[in-house]
Amino acid sequence: MEMIKPMNPKISNNKDWKKFEGIIKYEFNNKSLLRQALTHSSYSNERQMHKLYNNERLEFLGDAVLELITSEYLYKSHPNVPEGNLTKLRATYVRESSLAYCARQMDLGNYLFLGKGEDATGGRERDSILSDALEAIIGGIFLDGGFTNAKEFVTKEVLNRIEQAELFFDSKTILQELVQSKYTDAIVYELINEEGPDHNKEFTVAVTLNNEKLGEGKGRTKKAAEQQAAHQAIKKIKAGE
Repeated sequence: MEMIKPMNPKISNNKDWKKFEGIIKYEFNNKSLLRQALTHSSYSNERQMHKLYNNERLEFLGDAVLELITSEYLYKSHPNVPEGNLTKLRATYVRESSLAYCARQMDLGNYLFLGKGEDATGGRERDSILSDALEAIIGGIFLDGGFTNAKEFVTKEVLNRIEQAELFFDSKTILQELVQSKYTDAIVYELINEEGPDHNKEFTVAVTLNNEKLGEGKGRTKKAAEQQAAHQAIKKIKAGE
Protein backbone atom coordinates (compact mmCIF):
# COMPACT_ATOMS: atom_id res chain seq x y z
CA MET A 1 0.00 0.00 0.00
CA GLU A 2 1.39 3.41 -0.93
CA MET A 3 1.78 5.65 2.08
CA ILE A 4 0.41 9.20 2.05
CA LYS A 5 3.29 11.36 3.26
CA PRO A 6 2.72 14.32 5.59
CA MET A 7 3.92 17.80 4.79
CA ASN A 8 6.78 17.17 7.21
CA PRO A 9 7.70 13.49 6.80
CA LYS A 10 10.39 13.48 9.49
CA ILE A 11 9.56 10.83 12.09
CA SER A 12 10.91 11.24 15.60
CA ASN A 13 13.07 8.43 16.99
CA ASN A 14 13.46 9.92 20.46
CA LYS A 15 13.04 8.07 23.74
CA ASP A 16 9.29 8.80 23.86
CA TRP A 17 8.70 6.81 20.67
CA LYS A 18 10.88 4.00 21.96
CA LYS A 19 8.99 4.07 25.24
CA PHE A 20 5.64 3.71 23.48
CA GLU A 21 6.91 0.83 21.35
CA GLY A 22 8.05 -0.77 24.60
CA ILE A 23 4.57 -0.36 26.05
CA ILE A 24 2.86 -2.00 23.08
CA LYS A 25 5.66 -4.57 22.81
CA TYR A 26 6.10 -4.04 19.09
CA GLU A 27 8.82 -2.12 17.27
CA PHE A 28 7.77 -0.68 13.92
CA ASN A 29 10.09 -1.10 10.98
CA ASN A 30 8.22 1.67 9.18
CA LYS A 31 7.96 4.49 11.71
CA SER A 32 5.67 6.47 9.39
CA LEU A 33 2.98 3.83 9.95
CA LEU A 34 3.20 4.38 13.69
CA ARG A 35 3.11 8.14 13.22
CA GLN A 36 0.06 7.88 10.99
CA ALA A 37 -1.72 5.54 13.43
CA LEU A 38 -1.30 8.15 16.14
CA THR A 39 -2.41 11.11 14.01
CA HIS A 40 -6.00 12.25 14.53
CA SER A 41 -7.79 14.05 11.70
CA SER A 42 -8.01 17.20 13.83
CA TYR A 43 -4.20 17.42 13.80
CA SER A 44 -3.78 16.87 10.06
CA ASN A 45 -6.63 19.27 9.26
CA GLU A 46 -5.22 21.97 11.51
CA ARG A 47 -1.83 21.73 9.81
CA GLN A 48 -3.28 21.46 6.29
CA MET A 49 -1.69 18.08 5.64
CA HIS A 50 -2.88 15.75 2.91
CA LYS A 51 -6.53 14.94 3.61
CA LEU A 52 -5.72 11.24 3.95
CA TYR A 53 -2.82 11.70 6.35
CA ASN A 54 -4.57 10.67 9.53
CA ASN A 55 -5.36 7.35 11.19
CA GLU A 56 -8.82 6.81 9.70
CA ARG A 57 -7.75 4.44 6.91
CA LEU A 58 -5.58 2.43 9.30
CA GLU A 59 -8.49 2.33 11.76
CA PHE A 60 -10.69 0.92 8.97
CA LEU A 61 -8.16 -1.83 8.31
CA GLY A 62 -7.45 -2.49 11.99
CA ASP A 63 -11.15 -2.89 12.73
CA ALA A 64 -11.37 -5.77 10.24
CA VAL A 65 -8.16 -7.39 11.52
CA LEU A 66 -9.37 -7.10 15.12
CA GLU A 67 -12.73 -8.68 14.30
CA LEU A 68 -11.10 -11.63 12.52
CA ILE A 69 -8.62 -12.30 15.33
CA THR A 70 -11.31 -11.96 17.98
CA SER A 71 -13.63 -14.28 16.06
CA GLU A 72 -10.97 -16.97 15.82
CA TYR A 73 -10.06 -16.52 19.48
CA LEU A 74 -13.65 -16.94 20.66
CA TYR A 75 -14.33 -19.81 18.26
CA LYS A 76 -11.43 -21.80 19.69
CA SER A 77 -11.86 -20.82 23.35
CA HIS A 78 -15.64 -21.44 23.42
CA PRO A 79 -16.13 -24.70 21.46
CA ASN A 80 -19.64 -25.33 22.78
CA VAL A 81 -21.08 -21.84 22.33
CA PRO A 82 -23.51 -21.35 19.40
CA GLU A 83 -23.04 -18.71 16.70
CA GLY A 84 -25.54 -16.23 18.08
CA ASN A 85 -23.91 -16.13 21.49
CA LEU A 86 -20.45 -15.89 19.93
CA THR A 87 -21.61 -12.87 17.95
CA LYS A 88 -22.86 -11.16 21.10
CA LEU A 89 -19.69 -12.00 22.98
CA ARG A 90 -17.50 -10.67 20.18
CA ALA A 91 -19.44 -7.41 20.21
CA THR A 92 -18.60 -6.90 23.89
CA TYR A 93 -14.91 -7.55 23.27
CA VAL A 94 -14.55 -5.08 20.39
CA ARG A 95 -16.92 -2.38 21.64
CA GLU A 96 -15.67 1.16 22.03
CA SER A 97 -15.49 1.18 25.83
CA SER A 98 -13.46 -2.05 25.99
CA LEU A 99 -10.95 -0.83 23.42
CA ALA A 100 -10.69 2.54 25.13
CA TYR A 101 -9.90 0.76 28.39
CA CYS A 102 -7.03 -1.11 26.71
CA ALA A 103 -5.80 2.12 25.13
CA ARG A 104 -5.68 3.79 28.54
CA GLN A 105 -3.69 0.88 29.94
CA MET A 106 -1.13 1.60 27.20
CA ASP A 107 -1.16 5.33 27.94
CA LEU A 108 -2.07 5.75 24.28
CA GLY A 109 -3.76 9.12 24.76
CA ASN A 110 -0.52 10.84 25.71
CA TYR A 111 1.10 9.82 22.41
CA LEU A 112 -1.66 11.03 20.07
CA PHE A 113 -1.22 13.91 17.65
CA LEU A 114 -4.36 16.00 18.20
CA GLY A 115 -5.48 19.40 17.03
CA LYS A 116 -5.37 22.12 19.66
CA GLY A 117 -9.14 22.30 19.94
CA GLU A 118 -9.57 18.54 20.27
CA ASP A 119 -6.77 18.42 22.83
CA ALA A 120 -8.26 21.25 24.88
CA THR A 121 -11.67 19.57 25.05
CA GLY A 122 -10.43 16.27 26.48
CA GLY A 123 -9.75 14.35 23.29
CA ARG A 124 -6.94 12.34 24.85
CA GLU A 125 -9.44 10.69 27.17
CA ARG A 126 -12.38 10.37 24.75
CA ASP A 127 -13.43 6.76 24.23
CA SER A 128 -14.10 7.17 20.51
CA ILE A 129 -10.68 8.69 19.79
CA LEU A 130 -8.82 6.15 21.92
CA SER A 131 -10.62 3.13 20.48
CA ASP A 132 -10.12 4.34 16.90
CA ALA A 133 -6.41 4.97 17.56
CA LEU A 134 -5.99 1.48 18.99
CA GLU A 135 -7.60 -0.02 15.89
CA ALA A 136 -5.27 2.10 13.79
CA ILE A 137 -2.29 0.71 15.71
CA ILE A 138 -3.57 -2.80 14.93
CA GLY A 139 -3.86 -1.88 11.25
CA GLY A 140 -0.37 -0.41 11.32
CA ILE A 141 1.14 -3.53 12.89
CA PHE A 142 -0.66 -5.68 10.32
CA LEU A 143 0.87 -3.70 7.44
CA ASP A 144 4.27 -3.42 9.08
CA GLY A 145 4.74 -6.94 10.40
CA GLY A 146 1.99 -9.11 8.96
CA PHE A 147 -0.90 -11.05 10.43
CA THR A 148 1.18 -13.05 12.92
CA ASN A 149 2.47 -9.94 14.67
CA ALA A 150 -0.96 -8.34 14.62
CA LYS A 151 -2.48 -11.48 16.13
CA GLU A 152 0.12 -11.59 18.90
CA PHE A 153 -0.50 -7.92 19.74
CA VAL A 154 -4.29 -8.25 19.74
CA THR A 155 -4.27 -11.46 21.79
CA LYS A 156 -1.82 -10.30 24.45
CA GLU A 157 -2.45 -6.57 24.64
CA VAL A 158 -6.17 -6.37 23.87
CA LEU A 159 -8.08 -9.61 24.42
CA ASN A 160 -6.10 -10.65 27.50
CA ARG A 161 -6.51 -7.21 29.05
CA ILE A 162 -10.25 -7.29 28.45
CA GLU A 163 -10.56 -10.74 29.99
CA GLN A 164 -8.44 -9.83 33.01
CA ALA A 165 -10.62 -6.78 33.63
CA GLU A 166 -13.77 -8.82 32.95
CA LEU A 167 -15.02 -6.01 30.71
CA PHE A 168 -17.08 -8.46 28.67
CA PHE A 169 -19.37 -8.98 31.65
CA ASP A 170 -22.34 -6.80 32.55
CA SER A 171 -21.15 -6.14 36.10
CA LYS A 172 -24.40 -4.48 37.19
CA THR A 173 -26.45 -7.51 36.21
CA ILE A 174 -24.02 -9.93 37.82
CA LEU A 175 -23.96 -7.89 41.04
CA GLN A 176 -27.76 -7.76 41.11
CA GLU A 177 -28.00 -11.54 40.77
CA LEU A 178 -25.28 -12.06 43.37
CA VAL A 179 -26.96 -9.77 45.91
CA GLN A 180 -30.41 -11.28 45.35
CA SER A 181 -29.04 -14.75 46.07
CA LYS A 182 -27.58 -13.66 49.42
CA TYR A 183 -29.51 -10.65 50.73
CA THR A 184 -33.02 -9.30 50.92
CA ASP A 185 -32.11 -5.62 50.66
CA ALA A 186 -31.54 -3.89 47.35
CA ILE A 187 -28.30 -2.34 46.16
CA VAL A 188 -28.22 1.43 45.63
CA TYR A 189 -26.11 3.43 43.17
CA GLU A 190 -25.31 6.94 44.33
CA LEU A 191 -23.65 9.72 42.35
CA ILE A 192 -21.10 11.13 44.81
CA ASN A 193 -19.12 13.45 42.56
CA GLU A 194 -19.36 15.14 39.18
CA GLU A 195 -16.60 17.35 37.85
CA GLY A 196 -15.34 18.88 34.65
CA PRO A 197 -16.99 20.89 31.84
CA ASP A 198 -20.05 19.55 30.05
CA HIS A 199 -18.01 18.20 27.14
CA ASN A 200 -15.53 16.37 29.38
CA LYS A 201 -17.22 15.34 32.63
CA GLU A 202 -16.08 12.64 35.01
CA PHE A 203 -18.60 10.95 37.26
CA THR A 204 -17.93 9.10 40.51
CA VAL A 205 -20.53 6.60 41.67
CA ALA A 206 -20.70 4.48 44.82
CA VAL A 207 -22.73 1.30 45.18
CA THR A 208 -24.05 0.46 48.64
CA LEU A 209 -25.93 -2.29 50.41
CA ASN A 210 -27.50 -1.62 53.82
CA ASN A 211 -25.65 1.71 53.84
CA GLU A 212 -22.32 -0.09 53.46
CA LYS A 213 -20.22 0.97 50.48
CA LEU A 214 -19.27 -2.06 48.41
CA GLY A 215 -17.54 -0.32 45.54
CA GLU A 216 -16.76 2.96 43.86
CA GLY A 217 -16.21 3.73 40.18
CA LYS A 218 -15.29 6.59 37.88
CA GLY A 219 -16.26 7.14 34.28
CA ARG A 220 -17.04 9.61 31.53
CA THR A 221 -20.69 8.62 31.83
CA LYS A 222 -22.78 7.65 34.85
CA LYS A 223 -23.38 4.22 33.34
CA ALA A 224 -19.65 3.56 32.95
CA ALA A 225 -19.02 4.67 36.54
CA GLU A 226 -21.81 2.40 37.78
CA GLN A 227 -20.36 -0.59 35.91
CA GLN A 228 -16.95 0.02 37.44
CA ALA A 229 -18.46 0.41 40.91
CA ALA A 230 -20.39 -2.84 40.44
CA HIS A 231 -17.24 -4.63 39.34
CA GLN A 232 -15.45 -3.50 42.50
CA ALA A 233 -18.42 -4.65 44.59
CA ILE A 234 -18.38 -8.11 42.98
CA LYS A 235 -14.71 -8.54 43.83
CA LYS A 236 -15.32 -7.44 47.44
CA ILE A 237 -18.24 -9.81 47.94
CA LYS A 238 -16.39 -12.77 46.40
CA ALA A 239 -13.28 -12.03 48.47
CA GLY A 240 -15.39 -12.33 51.62
CA GLU A 241 -16.89 -15.67 50.68
